[in-house]
Amino acid sequence: MASISFSPNPSRLSSPSSLRCGSSDPKISLGFRARPSIRSGFSSICLSIRRDRVERSSLIIKCSQVDGNGAQVKRTTLHDLYENQGQSPWYDNLCRPVTDLLPLIASGVRGVTSNPTIFQKAISSSNAYDEQFRQLIQAGKDAESAYWELVIKDIQDACKLFEPIYDQTDGADGYVSVEVSPRLADKTSETVEAARWLHKVVARPNVYIKIPATAECIPSIKEVISHGISVNVTLIFSLSRYEAVIDAYLDGLEASGLSDLSKVTSVASFFVSRVDTLVDKMLEKIGTPEALDLRGKAAVAQAALAYKLYQKKFSGPRWEALVKKGAKKQRLLWASTGVKNPAYPDTLYVDPLIGPDTVSTMPDNALLAFIDHGTVSRTIDSNLSEAEGIYSALEKIGIDWSEVGSLLELEGVESFKKSFDSLLTSLQEKAASLKLVSL
Repeated sequence: MASISFSPNPSRLSSPSSLRCGSSDPKISLGFRARPSIRSGFSSICLSIRRDRVERSSLIIKCSQVDGNGAQVKRTTLHDLYENQGQSPWYDNLCRPVTDLLPLIASGVRGVTSNPTIFQKAISSSNAYDEQFRQLIQAGKDAESAYWELVIKDIQDACKLFEPIYDQTDGADGYVSVEVSPRLADKTSETVEAARWLHKVVARPNVYIKIPATAECIPSIKEVISHGISVNVTLIFSLSRYEAVIDAYLDGLEASGLSDLSKVTSVASFFVSRVDTLVDKMLEKIGTPEALDLRGKAAVAQAALAYKLYQKKFSGPRWEALVKKGAKKQRLLWASTGVKNPAYPDTLYVDPLIGPDTVSTMPDNALLAFIDHGTVSRTIDSNLSEAEGIYSALEKIGIDWSEVGSLLELEGVESFKKSFDSLLTSLQEKAASLKLVSL
């Protein structure tokens, strides 16, 4: 997780370093200097970010607001994103110390997402979990049970940090997501049981239980929602599967029997950059000039059409009947927003996907890039005809969107399983060594 330190003088910046979760040394140091603002004529504050030999000084921090104690609140583009455009910026990472989230919250981050790969990296690359793990093994826990104890503590601690945002927004924001075991992606009833168990043991109002949008888990989503449990539906790669996810949410609300639906919320995590990674390979295999010209355009085009579908599904008589009971829209959450192709702009999967009632969860690099030089304006539906044209052009040239969705879903599930299994193997080996030492 990125550690951010503020220093009043640029000369006091720490040396540039990379972002490594769980490390006590690497930091992103933010140095401030006053300079005239071209836009307003007033003095503003410029932020220098030193990271991996890269130094930028274009981010403007506004200090015009004052908090309840009279202290100045430093504003970033993340605050503007939420307040001016209605999009919530979340952070796609979690590790210890969880208090490293505090400066990110101050910078405008309003929630956190996690997944098995994130925890695999956090736990395997840091000694911050060792003492708790040792105590759990000595208490007779097996490696998998110990894993969940480690994860649950991080989720509970993060939920506590975001609880003020959850309270201030009446449960609309400030969530922390934790995923059921990736081994259950093809098991309907077991996923329901795991989701109910996680919700019970975490015991925080602002936790999202993540369930994959596999065909087997669509019924699980409906049932979990019907039990009044808030859900982050993950690994959505196609418009058809996204519509099934929305229907599962609506079906679950209707089946709940609750007279007050205001405390049941959900987000639908629509993955972005992975779509371009796969489609670009397909286009390069086709090899025609028309195909090559469409590289880097598939993901954003499909996402724009997903937002159009969102607007359609959350309107009309069926939705209005649920609104009367306090129902809240299942917000679209843009996931996989980190750019994987270095030839593409580093805010490619953030800047064009800004719109009201959405969430953008960003890993370190995407978050820093957007804070530094992101553009805050409504873009998601600014040119739907172009998005529709790109989507159709890709179909005509031979891209099967159904195949793309299926391949990416399989790849996503397998990737999370691999991370989960790898970490459990490491923990089992560590547990065995601890038991040998205690003999």
